[in-house]
Amino acid sequence: MDWLLVPFGVSFVERALWAGVLVSVICALAGTWVVLRGMAFLTDAMSHGMLPGVAIASVLGGDLLLGAALSAGAMAAGVSALDRSRWLSRDTGIGLLFVGMLATGVIVVSHSKSFAVDLTGFLFGDVLAVTDGDLVRLAIALVVAVVVSVAAYRPFLALTFDPRKAHTLGMRPRLAGLLMTGLVTLAMVMCFQVVGTLLVFGLLIAPPAAATLWANRVPLVMAGAAAFGAASTVLGLLASWHWGTAAGASIAATSVALFFLSALLSALRDRGRALITRAEHVSKVEEPVA
Repeated sequence: MDWLLVPFGVSFVERALWAGVLVSVICALAGTWVVLRGMAFLTDAMSHGMLPGVAIASVLGGDLLLGAALSAGAMAAGVSALDRSRWLSRDTGIGLLFVGMLATGVIVVSHSKSFAVDLTGFLFGDVLAVTDGDLVRLAIALVVAVVVSVAAYRPFLALTFDPRKAHTLGMRPRLAGLLMTGLVTLAMVMCFQVVGTLLVFGLLIAPPAAATLWANRVPLVMAGAAAFGAASTVLGLLASWHWGTAAGASIAATSVALFFLSALLSALRDRGRALITRAEHVSKVEEPVA
């Protein structure tokens, strides 16, 4: 069991583990709505849109998380503005903003003396460099995410499955949409340090997508997503320790691998159920009439 326990006996790996678990729960709360509402492309664009703010904050010596939050907010505002455009489709607008923000971030980072190191850290994160202060901020962010998720659960649910009914019931779908976007932005910003701007999408999407294959109620999907995310963190850190791979990328890749494994097992389950149902139907048809 040394291969399993020894890595987490090291202080920086233990902090990385706690950071990954906290981020997994935050991403489960936000990512479930992203998956159910089909917001994957928008979320991917917003995750890359954080790079300019992070890069500018780094160059100016400011707070990277604040830079990421401001940049993601600007990206969300830009998407909202383009939504009202009659001459540009939503997907085209998001794609243009996505490329523009990513390119701007790379240009800003290129002015840094440590271009390669900075860009690698921004894109892929550095979960092994998480500090105790970062853990405190993650814990506070988790509390905020839980409060928003509980308080806005019914409006989020109505907005996801029947926006017109949400408006009829007076649940203020536009406000609910803004809160949901804020929750997703919070998850992406807090996830940034763990897996970087390039891999945020994997940890935010893969665990909830895997959980939807096994649960049909939103709270259960969230719980399953948190479990898948935590498992991805543990397995990713173990892979990083034993094989010398990048920790953040290992966590993200593991989350995607667990999704495909979950999809395979789910398909086998459904096939087994279909065979059992077919066998029962055949046995009833062949039953002799008394």
